[in-house]
Amino acid sequence: MASSIRVRATANGGITEVQALIQHPMDSGLVKDAKGELIPPHFIQELKFAWNGKDVFVADWGAAVSKDPYVKFSFKGAKKGDDLKISWTDNKGGSDETTAKIA
Repeated sequence: MASSIRVRATANGGITEVQALIQHPMDSGLVKDAKGELIPPHFIQELKFAWNGKDVFVADWGAAVSKDPYVKFSFKGAKKGDDLKISWTDNKGGSDETTAKIA
């Protein structure tokens, strides 16, 4: 199965800039389908980015985050060629993870 996470991480001058797009429905539980029935809540609860075993970004989300969320942040210390591990878990027990090489 292909990952639901697309990541670009670039190190330049001691700063690593990370951009990630996560494919997920992020249903709030407040929207109705075509039949007028509520779509059950289905959203990412925790998103983590780890470098060298250390969390460099952690987000605890709820139902208010939009579909296919985009995240952008930067951190210090990484070098080109280092691994960046990205993982998420959702409120239905689903999860995904991937590892990106820092360019």
